[in-house]
Amino acid sequence: MERTNEQIAMSASRFTICIAVLLTGLKFTAGIIGNSTAMIADALHSFSDAYTTVVVMIGVKMSNKKADKEHPYGHERFECVAAIILSVVLIFTGAGIGWAGLQQILSGEYAEAEIPGIIALVAAITTIVVMGLLYIYKRNVAKKINSGALLADAWHHLSDSLSSIGTFIGILGARLGFPILDPLAAVLICLFIFKVAYDIFRDAVGKMTDKSCDEEMESKIKEIILAQENVKGIDLLKTRIFGNRVYVEVEISVDGTYPLYEAHEIAHKVHDELENRLTDIKHCSVHVNPV
Repeated sequence: MERTNEQIAMSASRFTICIAVLLTGLKFTAGIIGNSTAMIADALHSFSDAYTTVVVMIGVKMSNKKADKEHPYGHERFECVAAIILSVVLIFTGAGIGWAGLQQILSGEYAEAEIPGIIALVAAITTIVVMGLLYIYKRNVAKKINSGALLADAWHHLSDSLSSIGTFIGILGARLGFPILDPLAAVLICLFIFKVAYDIFRDAVGKMTDKSCDEEMESKIKEIILAQENVKGIDLLKTRIFGNRVYVEVEISVDGTYPLYEAHEIAHKVHDELENRLTDIKHCSVHVNPV
């Protein structure tokens, strides 16, 4: 029996939560034993992977509910809500990490700090590899089921991987005699997290404010419409993104001498072809203009 998109998303999310929790424990332990501020900050970032994935799971669960009286157009936008919550959590996470590193730099405490141990370097390398692979896995799942919230979570995993590169550089620099690089790496991690949070927030808001599809999608829609028999042209095409789905409104030109029944059949054919061939389309409205 083929799994639904919701089941695929939940399975992927549960797997990534387990990995994130294990990495959080590894990095926090390595940060304490290895005397690395950057690694402890990175551990908090990994922990944020776990609780933001829970938010994504809730969003995916809600978005897959069937339409009801209060939400006749469905619940797809709940994924966008989950993505916005995720971006806000990322901002607070990044701010906490950056503030801790900045305080250490301004106070000059880094000069007296102990040199980070080799275990911190090992933990950083492990995170870079594991979270990089996790990003690829989650991104592929997100694209397969067209889930914006899941894709946002995949970017969160990538931010963990890339921030660990900064952590690695900071720890290595501290071991080579440049202790300021350790808290400086924490500040750089903060800035990267802010960038990821902004991108996630902008994408989610766009999907909640009836943003149109990209040119590639609209070109596919036009191609399918014009390929239908007796369609003379397209007078108007409007698209809007609704969560992870798309609504289409189109006005087509048809020979004005056709009876109403035939014109209706042409419109119905366009409607069916669009919804059957482009699975992202949730609903298509077709209006006929006589030539």
